[in-house]
Amino acid sequence: MVETGKLWALRTGRHRPAPGGVSIGHYSITAGTLGCLVEKDGQVYILSNNHVLANSNDANKGDAILQPGTHDGGDLYDDWIAELYDFVPVKFAVDVDCPVSGAIVQVLNGTAQVVGSRARFRMALSDEETNLVDAAIARPLSEGDVTAEVLEIGHLAGSIKGELGMAVKKSGRTTGLTAGEITQVDVTCQVQYGLGQIAIFEDQLMAGPMSEGGDSGSVVVNGDNQVVGLLFAGSPQVTIFNHIGHVLDAFGVEIV
Repeated sequence: MVETGKLWALRTGRHRPAPGGVSIGHYSITAGTLGCLVEKDGQVYILSNNHVLANSNDANKGDAILQPGTHDGGDLYDDWIAELYDFVPVKFAVDVDCPVSGAIVQVLNGTAQVVGSRARFRMALSDEETNLVDAAIARPLSEGDVTAEVLEIGHLAGSIKGELGMAVKKSGRTTGLTAGEITQVDVTCQVQYGLGQIAIFEDQLMAGPMSEGGDSGSVVVNGDNQVVGLLFAGSPQVTIFNHIGHVLDAFGVEIV
């Protein structure tokens, strides 16, 4: 007999009840991650990103949410787990069509490439609106179909503000359980959505590389399983997440 320890089903598979850390998504997207459960006035909701549950603003309240997401085989007949309840619209930047400015941007980007910088410039209006969160919530068709646990993390212990140097971890659809450290706070960044849409986010948290595509929507927690952020963007170098306080305030909810 071989001692195996606790076994987990594939994160891209169908889970009932569904925990945090598994595949989920609006029926029109590929797949993201179910973050965790939140609660308001006795009603439980699934928390994830706008671009996971609300198709980057293109969804309607009441739309079907699938677990697993369509990329992982989810379909409307067998895997409809929740309905989109609410989302914070992402405000996209407006590009500027100006030949003079365009020439300047080309020169700056050419210089950046020559010196080996990864930074790139673009034209935009000076009064662009910024975002604090990429977040949405969905109401389960049955509360028995979801659980407050997060795969390989367990039950959550509320929320806390993320601080510089804090050790964190997340449980996501694609890369599973990964760990890192908050390397920057009060970050302002540009995030690309779909076909060239750019959104500017401010007051974000940053950690090292601890996510890949499909991990969007994961909750980021500290060593005491207190939620500090909602993961929504990343690159091979960094991971970006919203302050969980901004997310909870946006919907008036609390961590289950």
